Amino acid sequence: MSPMSTTLRRTGTVAALATAGLLTAAGAAFAHVTVHPESYAKGATDGLLSFRVPNEEDTASTTKVQVFLPTDHPVLGVLVTPQAGWTAKVTTTKLKKPVKTDDGTITDAVSEITWTGGRIRHGQFQDFEVAFGQLPDDTDQLSFKTLQTYSDGNVVRWIEEPQKGAEEPESPAPALTLTAKGAGEETSSTGTGTGTGASGSDSSSASSSSSEAKESTASDKSSDSTARALGAAGLIVGVLGLIAAGFAVVRGRSAARS
Repeated sequence: MSPMSTTLRRTGTVAALATAGLLTAAGAAFAHVTVHPESYAKGATDGLLSFRVPNEEDTASTTKVQVFLPTDHPVLGVLVTPQAGWTAKVTTTKLKKPVKTDDGTITDAVSEITWTGGRIRHGQFQDFEVAFGQLPDDTDQLSFKTLQTYSDGNVVRWIEEPQKGAEEPESPAPALTLTAKGAGEETSSTGTGTGTGASGSDSSSASSSSSEAKESTASDKSSDSTARALGAAGLIVGVLGLIAAGFAVVRGRSAARS
């Protein structure tokens, strides 16, 4: 085999390995169970959370999803959106510390939602939507520990809580960031209630919706930036491979002439 052919083969191998590494990293990032949007205002009312569950197994389907809601900072007024092919079981727990709202004192809250009966196959994902009446206003983040069960009996535990300033854990729990309220929002620590009849609640809901839209747009831009970065990295690898191949051709011709 000529030196030029050997060089070309080595160059192609390096480029292929680099590209495979990029694709693997991208796949790992998108394989996590996540909650959308990624942030809401503290004490937000009448909103919607979507838990996105991708299937990361090649030979098994996801058949059961369990999402655990925090009870130390409870999410009030939880309702589950029906999903075709899936049955949802909602478990409530008595709160150690009741929560006072404009509609009264809340002593129980949803602590677990389990979806069964459906299938998420390889290369697919499912969004499980949950409506809420009110989010807590006394914490900066909510973690929703999740168990994902596959048809082969394997259970993936998405329960590791991300820490500020630290690398993302291997199996992170879906996390919702709670941001400070805007200047025009209600600041009472007792919340604004779960109803929508009062004008104050309507105003808070409108502000929350606006905040959600802005956060969703920011999230989309972040995802788009990640995709562009990966594409650029792949392009750089390809260009380097072409440059190396060009040098190999020139060297081969010089060797042949000498």
